[in-house]
Amino acid sequence: MPSLLCAHVPWPRLAEHRSYLLDERINPELYLPADALDTLDTRQMQALSDDLISHGRACTIHATFMDLNPGSGDRAVRETTRLRVEQTLDCAELLKARVVVFHPGYSRLSYGSAVDTWVANTVSFWQQQQPRIKATGCRVALENIFEEEPSTLLQVLNQLDPAFFGHCFDSGHFNMFCTVSLEEWFAALGSFIIESHLHDNHGVADEHLPVGEGEIDFQKITDLLKQYAPQSVWTLEAHSRERLERSMQAIQRYL
Repeated sequence: MPSLLCAHVPWPRLAEHRSYLLDERINPELYLPADALDTLDTRQMQALSDDLISHGRACTIHATFMDLNPGSGDRAVRETTRLRVEQTLDCAELLKARVVVFHPGYSRLSYGSAVDTWVANTVSFWQQQQPRIKATGCRVALENIFEEEPSTLLQVLNQLDPAFFGHCFDSGHFNMFCTVSLEEWFAALGSFIIESHLHDNHGVADEHLPVGEGEIDFQKITDLLKQYAPQSVWTLEAHSRERLERSMQAIQRYL
């Protein structure tokens, strides 16, 4: 059993889904895009936090990611990334979020010849953020995006404190980009997993289909999650209410 089952909800669409989430007792994973971070009303966020607590719910956060990279060789990019991370952690503190998911920023096409530099920059960046993360009370999960195999994430996570950092395993991204088996990925990173994003596709596009409507073997994935990360958060990343309802129904067989 996961420690928490969540559903992806973009902050700009929260108003239209808020009653549904609370009535159906769904734990949201709130996606906070950059524009939202610049216009957030902290009173609204505190009110949501109060509503979640009163309904016995909890939340996680998916951080903004476009054009950000904590391992960038460009100091200005790292500074912009730092601003967005700190804004997101402020939100995490208000919402009492259990986990905040960040994209790592690595691509072999960009950093294949500069892996050591990217890893060193990334480790330094997150170590500098550790006191703020500790004060927030959340944990940070680095999600697989373009990674073809686990070595870069493994190098980073081996140098970070596991009390504050872990891995978010994304089933859809794995199916699109990875060249190793699920067993190999979990053998390397399974013990670091604190969250998993569960959505389906056919291996070509990031379709975000409901669980069981693509080609991904969710029996194998959930068995591995139970073996390596039994207390991890599971988040259904369906991008419409209809898809979420189908995914919620499909995931029951694996709980």
